[in-house]
Amino acid sequence: MTSETIREEPAAYLAGSAARAPSFARVAAAGLAWLGAGALTYLLPEQGDWPYTAAYAALLAAIGLALILAGILGRVLPRLDERLRVSSPRLVAVAVLLTVWQLVTAKYEILPMPFFPPPQAILEVFLDDWPKLGESIWHSGWLLAGGYVIGAVAGFLTGVSIGWSRAAAYWVHPVLRFVGPLPATAWLPIAFFVFPSSWSASTFLVALATGFPVAILTWSGVASVNSAYYDIARTLGARPRFLILRVAVPAAMPHVFVGLFMGMGASFAVLVVAEMLGVKAGLGWYLQWAQGWAAYANMYAALIVMALAASGLITLLFRLRDRLLAWQKGLVRW
Repeated sequence: MTSETIREEPAAYLAGSAARAPSFARVAAAGLAWLGAGALTYLLPEQGDWPYTAAYAALLAAIGLALILAGILGRVLPRLDERLRVSSPRLVAVAVLLTVWQLVTAKYEILPMPFFPPPQAILEVFLDDWPKLGESIWHSGWLLAGGYVIGAVAGFLTGVSIGWSRAAAYWVHPVLRFVGPLPATAWLPIAFFVFPSSWSASTFLVALATGFPVAILTWSGVASVNSAYYDIARTLGARPRFLILRVAVPAAMPHVFVGLFMGMGASFAVLVVAEMLGVKAGLGWYLQWAQGWAAYANMYAALIVMALAASGLITLLFRLRDRLLAWQKGLVRW
């Protein structure tokens, strides 16, 4: 129900509030699950000494209270209510998962230490080792941004050239088929020998991992454009530049974004491997350092950061795609 409908039919909306009670109950159940997780974390005795147990339990309880408050607000905010209704089963599952994790590690030590630290140990890493972890995030972000942008631009231009020009397809396509399928990590020895620094070599590897899927999907998109579009544009007097920029490229954009999504995943994989060799900061370096010192809590914290960063960047790509391709929603299956 939209806000316009609520303003136009307030009585009907208020009359239907009773039907919205199950939605609030689901959100309240999620909040109680998080409160229960916090209570078990704080009340059950531990097998070891974990200094941040009370802080972790308070964090879980705060999330539970926030969910209950959001559920109350959702009764008057339809959009918030809808999001909470959809997310509440997942929130309950996360609370149960955290509770089980707590029980099998800190409370009963069913899983061996130090390979499986409890969640409060990872919270300790975020609170106490944040300077080193933050520096690694900063270096990885710059490296990923530079390599991904270079690879995406190069792959896009290569794909458009191959899809549009027969000469480019004749000369570039064989090279792309020969070099592209090789894993970017296979070029590690050559990259670190050719480039003057480990930073530039790592940037090249990330760009290579990103550029190949973008080039292939862009080429496929340009080549699959209906020839009738070109014929109509030529009939209206369009020149080749117009055909490329206003016909071929917009029609191929769904394929381009698929390539960008694939390149994002490949770039993260190459980023970790590249940062394990020759660099002095970065999430890959941090993972190797944590493994060398058997600091598995630090390793899991870095993995969580990488997962959140990858998920956030993919979400941004989806938002960008939705904005740029809004005019194609009726033509392309989303």
